[in-house]
Amino acid sequence: MAFDISSVEPVKISGLVPFEAREVLRLRLSQMLINERYKAGDFKIPIHLAMGHEALAVAAANAMTADDRFVLSHRNLHYNLARGARVKDVIAEFLLAPEGLAGGRQGSMNLINPDMGVIYSSSILGNNFGVAAGVALARKAKGEHGVTVVVTGDGAMEEGTFYESILFSQAQHLSVIVIVENNEWSLASRIEERRRPLDIANLAHGVGARYLHLEGNDVDAYKAAFDTLREDVLREPGAVVVEAPLSTLGDWRLKTDDFPDGKFINYHAGPAPTVDLREGPLLRADNADPVHILTERYGEKIIRDMAREILAGLEESIA
Repeated sequence: MAFDISSVEPVKISGLVPFEAREVLRLRLSQMLINERYKAGDFKIPIHLAMGHEALAVAAANAMTADDRFVLSHRNLHYNLARGARVKDVIAEFLLAPEGLAGGRQGSMNLINPDMGVIYSSSILGNNFGVAAGVALARKAKGEHGVTVVVTGDGAMEEGTFYESILFSQAQHLSVIVIVENNEWSLASRIEERRRPLDIANLAHGVGARYLHLEGNDVDAYKAAFDTLREDVLREPGAVVVEAPLSTLGDWRLKTDDFPDGKFINYHAGPAPTVDLREGPLLRADNADPVHILTERYGEKIIRDMAREILAGLEESIA
């Protein structure tokens, strides 16, 4: 069944599901709109989509307050959107236009939104850990209230600065939350292809840091966990490592003479060629997709109707 908003009058059903669930759909559809423009060749810069990461970003962004700060990596689109960036402004930024979110000066991998607490993003692997520790130390010295949230992938946590920053945050009693989005890939290499298994929980506990494991892409459960975690880390300052196994959706199969059935291509950056906005927001019918979790909970009709409503609003905003 094609996902076509032109033939359907958008229905006002937003009150039927919680805010965080609607936000997951907004982030998914915003990224799919950007992907359509990317497939059309509109963008000349590298962009790292984060389809499949939406539940974690929405939960963390909405559990944190205006007192908190986010320090992000090259894959930062979902957190910028979750913290309130408008897709219209993001698209303009990716086009390097003056009306973009950062005046067309930052593009994708360094995109920030200071008004919404996103104060730093870096294209340098592992660079943001030390920055986050420095931000947290400066805020403590100035007597400011709030948490510093640093987001990384499983590739960057293999860098030495990951451990050094956690150890420093522990030693200085800094309120830092380290989110590890573990999609098991670094570029085109899976974890088992590049290193021995690491137990992140034991690594965190080894330097006295706390550890939280989140799995399942349930945005409501994630939000409740982050609500509690924020209060804990303010009451007892120190580093907390949150590991969330997830899948970066948008993978595809390349058919060649050597691979007639198709060679699996992991999505890392660029346009996702098989993701089609016309097919609707659901990309995988399993728990790897946060939209699937919402569909199972609220029913396919409610989710698709709400997605039509959200998409109509997004398309109107960028027209």
